[in-house]
Amino acid sequence: MRLAGSFQFVLLLVLSSKATGLNIPLEVEQLPTIISHTSGPVIALPYDNDNITIQCEARGNPPPEYRWTKDDLDFIPPKPTTIKRAQLDTDGTFVLQNKSLGRFQGKYRCYASNKLGTAMTEAIELIVPIMPKFPKEKMEPIIIQEGEPFVLKCNPPEGFSPRKIHWMSIGLQHIEQDERVSTGTDGSLYFSHALQKDSRQDYCCFADFRRIIVQKTAMAVEVIPWTPEYESADDRVATLPVRTPSLLLPSGVQTERVLVKGAQLQLECIPGGYPTPKIEWMKMGEDLPTQAKLDNFGKLLTIAAIEESDGGTYSCLAKNPAGQAIHYFDVIVEEPPQWLNEPPESQLNVIGSDVHIKCSVSGSPPPDIVWRKNGHVFEDDPLNNKRVLDDTLILHNALPEDSGVYQCEASNRHGGVLANINIMVMNLAPLILTKDYQEYTVIRSQNMSMNCRVFGSPLPTISWAKDETPEAIEGERFIMLHDGSLQISSTEKEDSGEYVCVADNSEGKSSITAVLAVKEPTQIVNGPQDMQVISGTTAHLTCQAQYDESLKDSFQTVWIKDGEKIQLSLEEPSRYFLSDGMLQIMNVKLSDEGMYTCMARTHLDVDNVTALLTVLDVPDAPQNVLITKLNNPRNISLSWIPGSDHNSSVIEFIVEYEESQWEPGKWKELHKVPGNQATVELALHGHLNYQFRVYAVNAIGPGPPSEPTERYKTPPAAPDRNPENIKIHGHVPHQMDIGWEPLLPVEQNGPGLEYKVSYRKLDVDDTWSEHLVKRHSFVVSNTSTFIPYEIKIRSRNSHGWGPQPKIVTGYSGEDVPTAAPRDIAVEVMNTTVLRVSWNPIPPATVRGHLRGYHVHWLRKRSFLYPDKILDEHQSLSFPGKRTHAIVPGLEPFSEYTLTVNVFNKKGNGPSSDPVTFNTPEGVPEQVPILTTSNARRDSVLLVWGPPLVANGILTGYHLQYHLINETTMEVLATRELNISGADTTHWQLKGLKEGSLYLFHLSACTRVGCGPPLAQESSTVTPARVAGHQRSSSTRGWFIGTMCAVALLTLVVLTVCFLGRNKGGKYAGTPPPGRQEMLAMDKVKEKEDRHPDEESQAMNDDTFCEYSDSDEKPLKGSSCSLNGDDAVSRDSLVDYADGGGEFSEDGSFIGEYSGHKGEGSVGEPNGFGPVIA
Repeated sequence: MRLAGSFQFVLLLVLSSKATGLNIPLEVEQLPTIISHTSGPVIALPYDNDNITIQCEARGNPPPEYRWTKDDLDFIPPKPTTIKRAQLDTDGTFVLQNKSLGRFQGKYRCYASNKLGTAMTEAIELIVPIMPKFPKEKMEPIIIQEGEPFVLKCNPPEGFSPRKIHWMSIGLQHIEQDERVSTGTDGSLYFSHALQKDSRQDYCCFADFRRIIVQKTAMAVEVIPWTPEYESADDRVATLPVRTPSLLLPSGVQTERVLVKGAQLQLECIPGGYPTPKIEWMKMGEDLPTQAKLDNFGKLLTIAAIEESDGGTYSCLAKNPAGQAIHYFDVIVEEPPQWLNEPPESQLNVIGSDVHIKCSVSGSPPPDIVWRKNGHVFEDDPLNNKRVLDDTLILHNALPEDSGVYQCEASNRHGGVLANINIMVMNLAPLILTKDYQEYTVIRSQNMSMNCRVFGSPLPTISWAKDETPEAIEGERFIMLHDGSLQISSTEKEDSGEYVCVADNSEGKSSITAVLAVKEPTQIVNGPQDMQVISGTTAHLTCQAQYDESLKDSFQTVWIKDGEKIQLSLEEPSRYFLSDGMLQIMNVKLSDEGMYTCMARTHLDVDNVTALLTVLDVPDAPQNVLITKLNNPRNISLSWIPGSDHNSSVIEFIVEYEESQWEPGKWKELHKVPGNQATVELALHGHLNYQFRVYAVNAIGPGPPSEPTERYKTPPAAPDRNPENIKIHGHVPHQMDIGWEPLLPVEQNGPGLEYKVSYRKLDVDDTWSEHLVKRHSFVVSNTSTFIPYEIKIRSRNSHGWGPQPKIVTGYSGEDVPTAAPRDIAVEVMNTTVLRVSWNPIPPATVRGHLRGYHVHWLRKRSFLYPDKILDEHQSLSFPGKRTHAIVPGLEPFSEYTLTVNVFNKKGNGPSSDPVTFNTPEGVPEQVPILTTSNARRDSVLLVWGPPLVANGILTGYHLQYHLINETTMEVLATRELNISGADTTHWQLKGLKEGSLYLFHLSACTRVGCGPPLAQESSTVTPARVAGHQRSSSTRGWFIGTMCAVALLTLVVLTVCFLGRNKGGKYAGTPPPGRQEMLAMDKVKEKEDRHPDEESQAMNDDTFCEYSDSDEKPLKGSSCSLNGDDAVSRDSLVDYADGGGEFSEDGSFIGEYSGHKGEGSVGEPNGFGPVIA
């Protein structure tokens, strides 16, 4: 975009005769201009010791010289001894010392002159008030008739504002004021009517002039009583004759008030009369102004800053039952002179042009205007083309000699304004004041201004070009300023280069070159973040910045805390450490908390990021811990003032105590108080000398404790409580041991602590046996075995008994049971679990607390090896009263005997008569190993080991094999095969599809069913692989290899048997990677689906789990298993038989059996994996 034609900025049309504002560089000769001076009036208070400085400062070329006038006469400052500055003729300022300031009172003007003209200031008035004081005078007493109005005149001396009047007695007691008695704005004290109580000899008027108070001679008032027709003194006031209102202030009927706009208006009416008249204020023709305020009991109307609209006629009406009086105020609002817009501007004009100076002012009354040139009155001179037309001065066809400082001064009775207007008439070729080849640097995206300060007459036109291109600069980002400078908005790297500024007018042409370099900005890319740190740790504040490489020498990182720069000293030890832009504060203290600012800066720009560092610390100690006594001397209230929580809210307060009798110097916790409370009521023990302290706890930890309180001694008293935790033991059958927790020493509440032990047989004796003891145990001898007793223990000391104790029940000593359970019945539930029941023994034969029952069983033989005698003893304990239990962990296909006995704390009772039972045959366990070998086009050799535990008579094996799609892993076909013969351990499976993947499942079987399968996969080979195999081996070689595999397999089976016999472990294959999903989709169909076991059924509520003896898998709905990974080894049952096991009340075993849920059961193989033989 091209701006302003060829982007030339025209400051003034060439040879234009219009005037413009004057802004001449100081390098060019110019008229004096006053830039500052003292504004009047200046008031020098008599009690101030400060010197008075009258200032006047001007600029110009040549530099101006100064002179002063006082009251329109030349003024020579005092001798050098009385002034501070010696160069009065050059700096225009002089100083008046405080001594004898009275002779310097007057109006001053400053004149600043050089060879081109003179500027002047408005009048500066110096006021030196005299010290106010009342004249000495003899005051005659004022005698007044009761009921008549009167006035005590103050007539305060002239002084300085503000002034306050006080009416007081000689004893400096204020005279009481109300609607009847009040002080006027003139300082006098007005009485609307006199009363006898107004008689006194010491009415004093005090005038307060800020720091000076002066007193008038005391005045005496004597009120002559009014004598009514009757003599009753009580009715005198009531019968005073009424008096028509009159106005004590102001006098007359009408008053005119003239005020300057913005001044404070005060209209005052003080009435006289009896009864005291009321004052009503009105404004004629309209309501009172909203800003009007009534003071002094309604006698004074005030408008703080009066406006022109507040002018008009106001009235005050004083009335009482006898009549009324009125006064009118004509309020006139005027204004001092002021500029309608702005003071006239200075002008630069070409020779021959017309100069117009207009002095537009307002004011009321209209101001008078006086024109001056260089401080001298300038009059109308039509013959010389110089006209003064009221507020306008015209110079026709101006010449250079018309140049000068013209003054316009407008004034009325309220003040005046003065303006100095510099008029220069000249022709001058452009003068560029900016240095040539000035270099500028700027940060990219910032704005930049390149100066081209030009002076000339007529005012020159200015244009800018770049890199010696004659065309003017184009673009919306390039703006010409009024002073000729070129501003570039949002600078870019391409803006770098040389720029030429050309100034041209009718008198000539000149130019300069400016050089611009645009730099990359400094930017903090990783600044500090708000953080909380614990006192004593290290705080890390990060500050990483990017900057222009050419500014590397001036780049620096500065850290500021709370507005002050952090001083990083490399010589002295410091807790501040700066490394790679990161500020580390070692051993953080509370004083380190604050706002941290990282400032990354060059000499061109700066970027900063601020973060709040909050220091967390333990709370400060509470302060002012106070004890307040309550109604009971052993109850107190403790209060405190919490200390600072150091940015972590107080969680709780801990009240501690120390007593001087039992453990002096040891502080103990007494009470915890929530963190939002600072008081607590405490119940104390008796006969102790306490002191207390409090500390606060927040998330950081406990803070320091407060200062201890003064000692607080509690009186002795009877014990507050009895012993607790009473324990009754029967260690010996005919003895009862009673023990309890004794009272702590601080709980004794006084000397002579004893315990009264009382006991009696429950529901037998009515009388208590009682014993007093000092220890905390007692033995009752010669008791019957296991007899219930009632026991109570009461504490006492020398001051009385404790509260009534609670009664507890206990038993005398126990003995072993004397009877065995009867009618033992056994119900075999499946191959490994049975239910045993019995009839309980009579309670009298238990002879103690019934602890439970022991069930013992002996495995005599296995029906697989009937000639082998076994002696496998096991037992389980079942706690509590019961008549049945569930016994798990039996071996299938075996003969057992079982007994039951009861036990108490002293031991076991006699065993019951033994019961013999048999467990049924079960399904085998999983085969330990399954391998495939000698794969052919249509056959595979399967080799396996027999199950480690058959659980019955082994009848053969069941084989299920699946044809698998190797791409989709889907089952294409399934076949099953029963392999008879318990001794069979390999099988050549034929009729398979060549080059295909198969999955094999093999289970061992007894007469009741088949056990869990073991899985293995293998592939048949293609014809090419078969031919290669035939060329590389012979039939004999195949036979030898097979025999080696069988031998190795046998060795593996023996090893597994050995490990299984010692560890009770099982082996399970794991499928190769990638096959587990397929195996999960194709689970082996369980044998019980085809051969259901009629014995399998859901157990009743006495069982802890449901079982099936067909294949040792849980029945439908079961949540646990006795086999697989969840099974408990049979060896471990011995431990439970010794009392380590745990059973529920209904006989359910809740040890290992209930500890695992949702894991693999024996019915599902845990995994598949090949074994290479």
